[in-house]
Amino acid sequence: MTLKVYNSLTNQKGEFKPLKHSEVTMYVCGPTVYDLSHIGHARSAVSFDVIYRYLKYKGFNVKYTRNYTDIDDKIINRALKEGVSSKEIAEKYIKAFDDDMAALGVELPTYRPKATETIIEMIDVIQTLIDKGFAYVIDGDVYYSVRKFNGYGELSGKNIEELEAGARVEVDERKNDPLDFALWKASKPNEPSWESPWGKGRPGWHIECTAMSQKFLGETIDIHGGGKDLIFPHHENEIAQSEAATGKPFVRYWLHNGFVNIEKEKMSKSIGNILTIRDALKNHPAEAIRLFLLSSHYRSPIDYSPESIKSAEAELGRFYTTMERMERDWSDVVNAQINEDRKGLRIQPFINAMDDDFNTAAVIGLIFKEVNEANRLMDDASRVGITDEFRKVLPVIRAIFKEIGSILAVFNKTLKEYFQEKQRHIHIDSKDIEKLIVQRTEARKNKDFKKGDEIRKELEKKGIILEDTPKGTMWRAR
Repeated sequence: MTLKVYNSLTNQKGEFKPLKHSEVTMYVCGPTVYDLSHIGHARSAVSFDVIYRYLKYKGFNVKYTRNYTDIDDKIINRALKEGVSSKEIAEKYIKAFDDDMAALGVELPTYRPKATETIIEMIDVIQTLIDKGFAYVIDGDVYYSVRKFNGYGELSGKNIEELEAGARVEVDERKNDPLDFALWKASKPNEPSWESPWGKGRPGWHIECTAMSQKFLGETIDIHGGGKDLIFPHHENEIAQSEAATGKPFVRYWLHNGFVNIEKEKMSKSIGNILTIRDALKNHPAEAIRLFLLSSHYRSPIDYSPESIKSAEAELGRFYTTMERMERDWSDVVNAQINEDRKGLRIQPFINAMDDDFNTAAVIGLIFKEVNEANRLMDDASRVGITDEFRKVLPVIRAIFKEIGSILAVFNKTLKEYFQEKQRHIHIDSKDIEKLIVQRTEARKNKDFKKGDEIRKELEKKGIILEDTPKGTMWRAR
């Protein structure tokens, strides 16, 4: 099966064919660094991290660029509020973002440019647009003439006659048209600025990605990614300015990830339901967050709730409990040499799922089918002894876990690493555990085994395993 991707530009799924046979160029819009990143940023970063990993797994040489927008109105306002420079704000939150990405197991892209390091390239593109008649200068500001680009609205499906100034499209009576957007903004007091042919100023938001993608990846790139909220106006404007400047197609495949809602509501500062990555990591293991984010197809919306993240933690626990059983009871079998042909046949459904527009949800479902199969084989071996099927299949399952885990960056911790992190995220006090153990002991003395089982199951849900020994009931974190 060949790799197929869903292209937001055509609204169709089709075969992926990069411009160069063995090389893929990919650009993904990064954060505007004025605050801590939230779980929506994590969704995008993790989704495209898996796409990056899988393209490399398929044998492509991937040049991946993810930028930092480190000059923006929000950054300037935050700096003025805190009485520091815009650079200090940007550097602070770049580091915070990088730390969060590392905690979530997100690989570093090939290039991570900052907007402020690409000013010269932006000025060059803007001047080209002016020279070609697609942009005009007013009092040191430079605006793009939207109506001069014939293909405007193709990505978002919007009719240009019905569009009104909105979103990040600034209302300015000096503009030739309300839809025209800023490529360059004349400097204001107390704002960072750079010299340009039109006077001191700073770049608009949209021009950054055009300049950075051209600088690091070329005039036509294979993949451009980001959240669905960026389709209009940001990505629409990127297409307009890039293709007007070069006369060439800008992006061959547009990929967009779905939104993250918080308990069925859209994240919004106005209602105070923004969940930062930092806060999520305080309360849940990083792999559980990553598993949750990958358990739905990247294009689908997902809902973050206490129940959904607990479900991801429970699934993670089921996987590692199975791994613990394999390593503890059957290490000589699972670590034996495997038959590569057998492995190839068994791993093919996983590859088929990933080739179908990076369907991680289907891959995770297949992982747990293999978890069930591994437990069935171990149950049978415990009951009737080791069979040829057991010797041939169990090590293959273990090898598949390792290989797929490297693509998803989930399920690939050592048992020691997993259980240590699990213990750090136990949400129950040891005194409460001891109280429940006493209640369970009393219930069992009174032959109320139902209540005893209920207490044991309650603790298991919280990651606590009870072991009845001659010296009494002992407990440990799963």
